[in-house]
Amino acid sequence: MPSPTDPVAAVAFLRQPNTIRQRANMLLALAEQNKLDHFAYRADKLDIAAATVAEEIRRNYPTLDVPYHSRWRHFEVGGIDRWAQLAPAIVDPTERARARIDLAVVSVLLDAGAGAAWSYREAATGQVHARSEGLAVASFAMFAAGAFSARAGRKLQADASGLQAFDQAALTQGFQVTTDNPLVGLAGRASLINALGRALAARPDLFGANEPRTGRLTDHFQARARGGALPASDVLAALLDGLSSIWPGRIELGGVNLGDVWRHPGIKTGDLTDGLVPFHKLSQWLAYSLLEPLEEAGIGIVDLDALTGLPEYRNGGLLIDLGVLVPRDPGALDRVHRPADVFVVEWRALTVALLDRLAQGVRTKLGVTAASFPLARVLQGGTWSAGRSIAAELRPGGAPPIRLDSDGTVF
Repeated sequence: MPSPTDPVAAVAFLRQPNTIRQRANMLLALAEQNKLDHFAYRADKLDIAAATVAEEIRRNYPTLDVPYHSRWRHFEVGGIDRWAQLAPAIVDPTERARARIDLAVVSVLLDAGAGAAWSYREAATGQVHARSEGLAVASFAMFAAGAFSARAGRKLQADASGLQAFDQAALTQGFQVTTDNPLVGLAGRASLINALGRALAARPDLFGANEPRTGRLTDHFQARARGGALPASDVLAALLDGLSSIWPGRIELGGVNLGDVWRHPGIKTGDLTDGLVPFHKLSQWLAYSLLEPLEEAGIGIVDLDALTGLPEYRNGGLLIDLGVLVPRDPGALDRVHRPADVFVVEWRALTVALLDRLAQGVRTKLGVTAASFPLARVLQGGTWSAGRSIAAELRPGGAPPIRLDSDGTVF
């Protein structure tokens, strides 16, 4: 890819999935030369990891009919398809797709790691869930109750006015947070929802001029689809464009907040993007989570593998727990790290690059092709599930191997 020569081009460059892969593989190349400061790469362990993930997929999905890795799987936890229970209340299929996107966006943005001490008890079922599933069920209940809508008569939406009026007290109550049931990053999550409301109001071209809402992306994508098909990278591009202002306290370039982009000294490019490593994890997780609503609206998603693997604590934790990545300083696993730490940036970049290689090995062991078994299925089947299972075997409460100081807006 050509090096960007001005701030506008540099920002666009850093938002491309190809750039995420390129920068990740630059650091993996250094790892293969044993030139990274924080991690050693054990290539001989990658086949073991592929076998572990393939076994996990067969156990979870014996017929290999694996859905996309997305927020919708969490809404089905405990054997209950919660959306299927809510959907009949929306008769119009386009409006149903809009509501699904509204739900997915707020739920994903509220899912950035819960910490090991928090859980949620679902009133309707009595089920208790923690971590991502608990956050999903809690946010689903809030959405169903109209917590993100400014219109009392139209509860099943997340509109700009409702999001801007949302506050930490509502989140505390909705997520059942107490001193005995603490949730990390509580203030950061509430602020992120408020920022989302402001972002929607600022972009009527994406989110509608009348009662802006994330669900209006359905209309935007329907207009962009050619022959009923839409590249997955277009979904990510719209999210990065429309929501760039919501991310707090990050690196800026040309006055634009770059979001989930961090610095690593191993990236030497000699241009405006020198030292920068993009991930856009939450935005990609959100893009994956919009695929099913868009397909329900009649839009066929193509080039799905343009999106990358998600550099978060389950996928990255799997690589550490299986010995594919080895911290050079064993004591690093005993310390708490921030997202901006080079240690974390290095780990996340290696995770992105190695998930592509791991997926190839998994497909070989399963006897499937990339076309029939895209990365979104490997993640779901898959690496995320295996990472959680192994963490549960190794550490109390299934904590990840790396301790992270999350502000509720990254992981």
